[in-house]
Amino acid sequence: MIRIDLPRFERFEAWRQAARHLAGARVPSSQVIWADHDAAPDLFGAEPLPPPGNAPVSATRDFLDLARTVSFHSSPERWTLLYEALTRLQRERRFLKNPADPFVARLETLAKAVRRDIHKMHAFVRFHEVPSEGPRRAFAAWFEPEHLILEAAAPFFAKRFSDMDWLIATPDGVAHFDGALQFSDPVARPELPTDASHELWQIYFANIFNPARIKVQAMRSEMPIKYWKNLPEARLIPDMLADAPRRVRAMNEAGASNAPAYAAKVTARIRVPRQIAEPRSLPEARDQAAACTACDLCHDATQTVWGHGPVDAVLMIVGEAPGDQEDLKGRPLIGPAGQLLRTAMAEVGLDPEAAWLTNAVKHFKFTVRGKHRLHQNPTAGEIQTCQWWLDLERRFIQPRLTLALGASAAYSLTGNPSPLRGRRGKIEYARDGGPVLITWHPSMILRQKGQGAAARRELLEDLAHARAIILA
Repeated sequence: MIRIDLPRFERFEAWRQAARHLAGARVPSSQVIWADHDAAPDLFGAEPLPPPGNAPVSATRDFLDLARTVSFHSSPERWTLLYEALTRLQRERRFLKNPADPFVARLETLAKAVRRDIHKMHAFVRFHEVPSEGPRRAFAAWFEPEHLILEAAAPFFAKRFSDMDWLIATPDGVAHFDGALQFSDPVARPELPTDASHELWQIYFANIFNPARIKVQAMRSEMPIKYWKNLPEARLIPDMLADAPRRVRAMNEAGASNAPAYAAKVTARIRVPRQIAEPRSLPEARDQAAACTACDLCHDATQTVWGHGPVDAVLMIVGEAPGDQEDLKGRPLIGPAGQLLRTAMAEVGLDPEAAWLTNAVKHFKFTVRGKHRLHQNPTAGEIQTCQWWLDLERRFIQPRLTLALGASAAYSLTGNPSPLRGRRGKIEYARDGGPVLITWHPSMILRQKGQGAAARRELLEDLAHARAIILA
């Protein structure tokens, strides 16, 4: 048996180099033992690596992206599975495109668990300020991920908190940042001092708590109990849940104040939202969205236009709202603006079919002019009403990067209503913490007709930037 010992950090790069060597020598998977840094020594010794073989070995970008993600899983079988996938790829170049293949489904399950764990780490790390010897403030945090995701998750914090020194300690290692990101071996859980900002955070958390809108199951799904011990706000949750029925009764007994006379005109347009269960899958969310009546747009539109693309897409592209053709066919971004987008993506090497395409608003808003339905921009209220569906798409897709086309998409994702001129081409962050690249909506370029060349070049620059990010 050939034993390959992998380091604590940069494991994927070490695996990739060894796997290429072994596959080139046509070594079968059954003859290889992949050992993590903490694996016990082999009692019977191990054979040396064979000399490099002459068999050509190549890998697709899709495979490398999937393999890199799977490599952060805690399963000891992941290396063997990836090596088997690499050797199979030499015979079947497109087998990863078949989601019904049990082997592919198994790899995707591992990758999805890793992506979800990274998302949880981004959401639930809580920093404590610690004494600093330099001019910059310093912070430290402790986190216990389910998988070995420190290397994958840490760059997010390096971008977001680049103006301070920090470290994140986990049972598998420590990430340090002092202008450059580095990793070191694990240490015992540090004693972190009480942070004054945590008290402010608790006050804010208690004040936004609405006792009449408790969904305990959904809350525990998004904020699993295992993370509570490191969250300063979590200690408030049991008491707030216990006191919620009393507060709701008090609100009911207090009754409503007398509304002004014009309120009747407003409330006449408000419909009581349909009570629906929290969807457990993307298809279930799509089916629920098809019956949405939360705003007036549902009455005139032909249908709800749900997102389209692979469920494991690393890139999500969010437009404003469906147009005339999208409303009739039920597919996002297929009209003139969508065709311009797809052409531009192809020019920079992005596959439109590999991205999840969707809109901030799911119903077509228009005014009738003769025989034509002319597009109208959705209001801020309509965008906010539809955020429920966009948030569900993001929860199930968990893209690595989101491209916001235009002001409506940027507002829906980030909550920032500022003009796009100074934001275009820059990375901002969505409410759920994911990176969002802001760019022009292709419809704006079309409206400029012969004068849109500069905006089109900027769109191409942003698409190329997006490609570089997801391939990094």
